Amino acid sequence: MIFFSRLKAEHRTLRPLFCTITLWLLWLSTVHAAGPVTPNDFKGTDTERIQKAIDKAKNHAKTITIPAFNANGTMIWKIDKAILLPSDMTILLDNCVLQLSDSCRDNLFRSDNAGEGITNPVWNKNIALIGIGNVILKGANNPRATGDGLRRLVSADDANHSKERISYGSDAGIPGRKQFSDWRNFMILMAYVDGFKLRNIRFEYAHSWAVTFERVRHAALSDLVFFTPQFRWIRGEKVATYNNDAINLREGCKYFQITNITGINGDDCIALSALDLGAAYHSNGNIHSYQVTSTKHQDTRDDIEQIYITNIKTNYTGVALRASDSASIHHVFINGVTSIADPEIPPPYNGSPYTVLLGNLGYGVPATAHKIHHIYVSNITGDGATLIEIKSPVADCVFMNGVYTGSKAAAPVTYQGQTRELSQHIREVNLVKTEAP
Repeated sequence: MIFFSRLKAEHRTLRPLFCTITLWLLWLSTVHAAGPVTPNDFKGTDTERIQKAIDKAKNHAKTITIPAFNANGTMIWKIDKAILLPSDMTILLDNCVLQLSDSCRDNLFRSDNAGEGITNPVWNKNIALIGIGNVILKGANNPRATGDGLRRLVSADDANHSKERISYGSDAGIPGRKQFSDWRNFMILMAYVDGFKLRNIRFEYAHSWAVTFERVRHAALSDLVFFTPQFRWIRGEKVATYNNDAINLREGCKYFQITNITGINGDDCIALSALDLGAAYHSNGNIHSYQVTSTKHQDTRDDIEQIYITNIKTNYTGVALRASDSASIHHVFINGVTSIADPEIPPPYNGSPYTVLLGNLGYGVPATAHKIHHIYVSNITGDGATLIEIKSPVADCVFMNGVYTGSKAAAPVTYQGQTRELSQHIREVNLVKTEAP
């Protein structure tokens, strides 16, 4: 009797544990049976199915997988309008190819808090685009628009011969269609996002800047390959396009880690731009702007700071830091940039003008002295017109371990105008000029 009484007592004690284990096993088997959320679970266009998968996952798994195989029988996903990404969302790109369709005039991915007519964007958080295996994001075969927001659309023939601020677009000359480019040409556009990851993806023929950030904080970008030359092939014809940067950081970008970037670029591989344009600024959500958020520099919140850039290889310009008026860029750490022309793909214009640029003379009012400060550059190599070019007075900078293999500049560091005399606390350590082998 004592034995049976003890057994009943132990059974009562273990019953909650047995119930918990049973419920956990049932949940695990359900999740395993259901598998990851994927657009192949839904009906509609490729874009609609991806968006439906995201809408479902944001309330539960917070993750979707876009596989290589499309249930429509193809091995490609055609995107007709921007895929909108909410907070706390991870997109796993599993050996897949996503391409903008010829009917699309929009981003490929955009944070869902920004867009046309959104005048008061709120902050998003924790968004990730992670590539697994071989992942390619491609521009359209025949894009409706290319170039930045200051470019007028022209035909293929005019794009190849005009010296004006233009770029190719199939919308050129069509009544009722916008004849200037804008922020919709950027392949990935994140704005007001705190926490972003981008990893292991190849970009091909972006319509303008491949990846751009506006007021984004705490971001990690790694293992990215860009093939964004200043041309594309359309119906067998080589057509010029313009302003094909790889990565852009605009106003208010802070706490970035950017590492292992390889690019064939039609413009800057990485550009940091804090431009205070004063009364000429655009408002949030303005479709006629080159930014989806306001271009007005508010205060130190919109400074660019704490940016860490390592291991960059490009055929053209490496890293450019541009500030105007009272905007500031500071505490940027650049280690390991190689800017060497690719003999198979000639660089734009007359070759690379610099490997690293500090300063700006082309956008807005020239920067107030020393608004670019605490910039640390080390271990760079370049064969362009200059190795390091200084266009604005800078302060508290260190340039160390640089090899200049070009022939156009007299020294590895070139100061424009009186910037050398007006700059403060600059150290140049172990910078050499040598002829290329």
